[in-house]
Amino acid sequence: MEDDPALLKQMKWAFDGYEVLPASDREAAIALLRRHEPSVVTMDLGLPPDPDGVTEGFRLLAEILQLQPATKVIVLTGQHDRENAVRAVGMGAYDFFAKPFEPDLLSLAIDRAYRLHDLQQENLRLQVEQGSPLDGFLTRDASVLKLCRTVEKVASASVTTMLLGESGTGKEVLARAIHNLSPRSKQRFVAINCAAIPDTLLESELFGYEKGAFTGAVKQTLGKIEVANKGTLFLDEIGDLPMPLQSKLLRFLQERVIERIGGREEIPVDVRIVCATHQDLKGLIAEGQFREDLFYRLAEIVIDIPPLRERQGDASLIAHALVRRFASENGRGSLHLGEDALGAIEAHRWPGNVRELENCIKRAVVMADGNRIGADDLGFEPVEDDLTTLNLRQVREEAERDAVVRVLARTNGNVAKASEVLGVSRPTLYDLMNRFGIRKEA
Repeated sequence: MEDDPALLKQMKWAFDGYEVLPASDREAAIALLRRHEPSVVTMDLGLPPDPDGVTEGFRLLAEILQLQPATKVIVLTGQHDRENAVRAVGMGAYDFFAKPFEPDLLSLAIDRAYRLHDLQQENLRLQVEQGSPLDGFLTRDASVLKLCRTVEKVASASVTTMLLGESGTGKEVLARAIHNLSPRSKQRFVAINCAAIPDTLLESELFGYEKGAFTGAVKQTLGKIEVANKGTLFLDEIGDLPMPLQSKLLRFLQERVIERIGGREEIPVDVRIVCATHQDLKGLIAEGQFREDLFYRLAEIVIDIPPLRERQGDASLIAHALVRRFASENGRGSLHLGEDALGAIEAHRWPGNVRELENCIKRAVVMADGNRIGADDLGFEPVEDDLTTLNLRQVREEAERDAVVRVLARTNGNVAKASEVLGVSRPTLYDLMNRFGIRKEA
């Protein structure tokens, strides 16, 4: 963006190898940004302040960085305006140049900005293709990728974390990821399933016991909490913890000391707690089956894991990976999923989540004849795929119609404002409205 017509003309001539989109004011620049989503923007910071005293150039820079964070912004300033240039870089601008600038030097900076933009976009694309950076947790779903970023942040902090989700959604995988990404990664990760151990044995499993503490206690035995010292303790199905043990666990979380059964010595333990459950703990609290004070001690950070049926495209993604794994283990390296199998996988609700999918694929790898896995090998009936729902033109038109309806509603039918928000011209917006049968007054 540049308000000097002569300088705009010079820039178009100097950078004829690029598609130059000139704008003389903030409104025009934002409209072009929405419509074309440029990789690189050059803009003048030296515009006069608006009535509120805010420089228009800084306001534009903030809007660009908000609307298109990946865009590289190169600011152009006066010779003696280094302070504002540094401020712009601090806000997120890529680089700055003093006017009058050398076209060759500015061209080099623009070229570097383009290359950096392309490299960053390629890196993002590869991250999406590879799914989550967390080992063993495959996903392309946007909400789950966001969850994985949360796990990465939580891992470095010394907080007690609660993982909520249905059985088979990968709670233990994420618990191990929290441990492996944490400063405790070189220490032990100890897991215990509170629902799998009888109530009478669970206390000794957690806290240990001294020799002679009860019949059969022939030697001193450390509990899981003590074994996990300096590392991470994963308490799976914490909702099944008996009420008496809830009180004892709460004391440990408050004091960070334990006493073995039959012992009198307080033993300090430094351990990070990660817990998980598929149950509604707040419902259990209301029923008097789970301590509210323990819940808040355990739930310093809560991570909700969506079920497989809500993760867009993940069932097929994980299925392909499982086929490769089990085919390799069983010496059937050429196996692949047929279209009918993929259709059945996408249509199934997967109440058992990834665990159910894993069992299903393992059975299919063993049972399949030839090198193709069909729907019948998975134990499903073939699904009649409505391929029209996969047509990109139809999907695009539905998305465009939804966007037009939403923006017209937000702008109270103001076509000029709606076209600016949508990044299209008014004639284009009118064409879209006519195509989708949308009336301005509606």
